[in-house]
Amino acid sequence: MDNKTKIIVLAAGKGTRMNGDLPKVLAEVRGKPMIKYLLESINKSRIDENPTIVVGYKKELVIKELDKDGKQYNYIDQTEQLGTGHAVSLAKNYLKDKAKDVVVLYGDQPFISTETIKKINNKHLSSGKKITMATVKLPDFRDWRINFVNFSRIIRDSNGKIIEDIQYKDANDKEIKITEVNPSFYCFDTQWLWKNLEYLKTDNVQKEYYLTDLIKIATREGLEIESINIEPSEALGANTKAELDILEKFAPKI
Repeated sequence: MDNKTKIIVLAAGKGTRMNGDLPKVLAEVRGKPMIKYLLESINKSRIDENPTIVVGYKKELVIKELDKDGKQYNYIDQTEQLGTGHAVSLAKNYLKDKAKDVVVLYGDQPFISTETIKKINNKHLSSGKKITMATVKLPDFRDWRINFVNFSRIIRDSNGKIIEDIQYKDANDKEIKITEVNPSFYCFDTQWLWKNLEYLKTDNVQKEYYLTDLIKIATREGLEIESINIEPSEALGANTKAELDILEKFAPKI
């Protein structure tokens, strides 16, 4: 197995609430598709020269747009939208013998910096943990931070260790008030990842396989989860036109 870290970009979603018919990752911020900001940061990190991109809705449009860059990407097709855990599992056959660790990022969260991608990877490699993740600490969900209100909440124990991630739609009133959220940027040990993806279930409101449920599995196994804190602006994503408008405001500052 190659000791190199590989990167998976999830880019299969439909931009249903963007007032258009394009794949979500092709929605533009300052005249450039969201996913291209992300791929530029990945390219500058030099962690993975050929990232694996999980495509789905109107995949031919995504591939055509990215081919313009002259870069080589490995495309995996997610024909059914069954959640983030399902999307990552589709990359298993391609990547299982190619990398010891894998970073998971999202085509609709364009502003993660090259430095943060490297920091997640380096922290993971130095810690030896099975999961390293980014978290975002907010003062509140007001103003532009309303973009984070639907993010899942980070649950820590009395020692400050991460023990669970609660999806917004599954959270109770107390959990919703937590202001540390999960942007879902991860680095995983691949042997652990491929094995435990098989244990994900769809017993949630969305009836999807959540990648975030791996946190619960790791906690049950008694594993400690490594984390880094990142700037909120790096974790901004867009599911709606209003959220896309907020990205427009932050693009020049990134």
